[in-house]
Amino acid sequence: MQKLNLPNYKFRLKSNENKTLIFDNLRKKYMVLTPEEWVRQHYVQYLIKEKKYPTSLIALEKQLTINNRIKRTDILVFNKEGNPDIIVECKAPQIKITQATFDQIARYNLKLRANFLIVTNGLEHFYCKMDFENETYIFLKEIPDYK
Repeated sequence: MQKLNLPNYKFRLKSNENKTLIFDNLRKKYMVLTPEEWVRQHYVQYLIKEKKYPTSLIALEKQLTINNRIKRTDILVFNKEGNPDIIVECKAPQIKITQATFDQIARYNLKLRANFLIVTNGLEHFYCKMDFENETYIFLKEIPDYK
């Protein structure tokens, strides 16, 4: 898999029926190792190890319904009160991050009302803080550490 613009982490990998699988510590099972899953697993480790977010507050592929359609957030981080705090949208490294990516995460956030949005393809990372009063977001250099 491609080297990402994130720290290196050790992962448990195995092969099964000509597919490479990666062990997901949060879901406690092996997942097919796609380029997007590679980014998701790295970003989860980044949130836990570098930013100190507790694993108990992180959910992967959390389902939500928007306009009668089922969608899933890649990574959803809750605050201590159990409310959505951060939505992370992961793309494969070869996928360019565009306005459409931001539109996708913004649609999710109309329902979830998280304070921060992150869009990453593992090479580029964009961090936004929501300004609900002005219905916009402010770009940040980095996401805050867990408090």
